[in-house]
This record gives sequence, structure tokens and C-alpha cells, in this order.
Amino acid sequence: MTKLLLSLHVLAAIVFIGPITVAASLFPRYAKESAEGVAAFLHRICSGYAFAGLAVPILGFATGAALGVLTDPWLIASVILTAAAAGVLGFAILPGQQRMLAADRPAAAATAGRLAMLTGVFNLLWAVVVVLMIVRPGSTTGA
Repeated sequence: MTKLLLSLHVLAAIVFIGPITVAASLFPRYAKESAEGVAAFLHRICSGYAFAGLAVPILGFATGAALGVLTDPWLIASVILTAAAAGVLGFAILPGQQRMLAADRPAAAATAGRLAMLTGVFNLLWAVVVVLMIVRPGSTTGA
């Protein structure tokens, strides 16, 4: 059962978080260039996959429980960073995208840099989580 949960957790991360990182990274460019159709599509990807991405921490907790590692420092750090990434996405990136879509071109261009920076922070948080999941500092599970 543990292998199934871990497989589903990794697949969910790839299928749901991967598209958000790409779409969020591309959004500021297309919104700034007034490619409203493309920008709106990228925003729909981000918001839709954000909801589906809830499967990643749910499956992660189930996997951690099955492995008996819920109290390991590397997993606790990963949970905190995942919550931070979710906060950046839900409270900064998605609302920023909505504001850019509603704004005129000069206002959207002024917001693009900040939104690109926030997206970089979101992507960096996920990169650190991935490293923690692979390296598992202090883990006694043999990896």
C-alpha cells in the first residue's frame, strides 16, 4: 500500500503542480503583452490545477503515515514549505493574475514584475520541497 500511495503522491505532484509552475511563469508575459485570451487560459490552468493540487499534500500525509515518518524534521519542513507555497499561490499569485486580467495594459505591465517574482518564489518553494523529499536529511529509511 505504501508504494501505491507514494506513486500516487509523486504522480499528483507532477500532473497537478507541474502545470501550475509553467502556467504561472508564463502568465505575466502574456498578460503584459495584452494577449488576454492566452493569459485568461493560463489563469484558468493555475486556478483549476490549484484545487486539484490539494491531492498532493493529502496523499503526502497518507504516505508519511504509512511510512511512519510524520514527525521527521524533513517532512515537517516540507509541510511548512508546501503550506507557504499554497499561501503564495492562493493569496498572491491567483489574485494578482485576476487583477492583471481586469487592468488596462499600462497597469498590467506595472504589475507583471511583481507577479513574476512571486511566481519565482512559488517555484523555488516547490523545488526545495522536492529536494527534501529526495534527500530526506536525517531520515532513517535508508535513502
